Amino acid sequence: MEYISQSAAERFEIAKNKMLGVPHARYGIGTLSEKTVHAIVKHYMEPDTDYHEIPVDGYVADIYREGTIIEIQTANFNKLREKLECFLKNYEVTIVYPIPHIKYLRWLDEETGSIGAGRKSPKKGTPYQAFKELYRIKNYLANEHLHICLLLIDMEEIRLLNGWSRDKKKGSTRYDRIPIKLAGELRIDENEDYMQMLPIELGETFTAADYAKAAHVSPGIAGAAVQILRHLDIIHMIGKKGRAYLYEINSSI
Repeated sequence: MEYISQSAAERFEIAKNKMLGVPHARYGIGTLSEKTVHAIVKHYMEPDTDYHEIPVDGYVADIYREGTIIEIQTANFNKLREKLECFLKNYEVTIVYPIPHIKYLRWLDEETGSIGAGRKSPKKGTPYQAFKELYRIKNYLANEHLHICLLLIDMEEIRLLNGWSRDKKKGSTRYDRIPIKLAGELRIDENEDYMQMLPIELGETFTAADYAKAAHVSPGIAGAAVQILRHLDIIHMIGKKGRAYLYEINSSI
């Protein structure tokens, strides 16, 4: 992960304050709902709204400027397939994926409108989480016109107290996510940049389980990771270790 510059941090703060107001009025933005992260990231990537929501070849691009398209996607990358099929023929396309880094949970009581004090989640987001979504567009990842930008963002997550448990928290509905600050940024502009997604703890040969342990991710994310990295020729399958497939890093990169 690349740590962000002071100027990038300041630009993100400007985008956040532009959308939310400074600083404690942000809880009055309920009408934005789950679009808050998307809106702030869009203004961070392109402050000039003249380039927002531009019709391009029968679709609407989040940002279009001088032959370059930026799409902000917070989930469900499969929804991008039709756009990518069209846009990648004629344009440079960057997909921006915001990932919660440090997350603070807060609970909203719908009846009273009150929001409780925040609780820091023990889980910390990492760029490896992107593999689950990237797998949905695996067949486009090798395209030289496609770029990926992963933003690690500290966030407050506001959830409704409407769950099924006694305290109404389990099974609750996520109401909104409010960015606090930009914590890191990782860009992938060509295949070789996926080398950044190989944990340094990996040995010369490894299985998907080894990858999961080194990256501190679930088996599902590790499985998606090794399939994508193999698809992009970053790693090779060289055999088996017991019932598990064995991989090694492509030494020619």
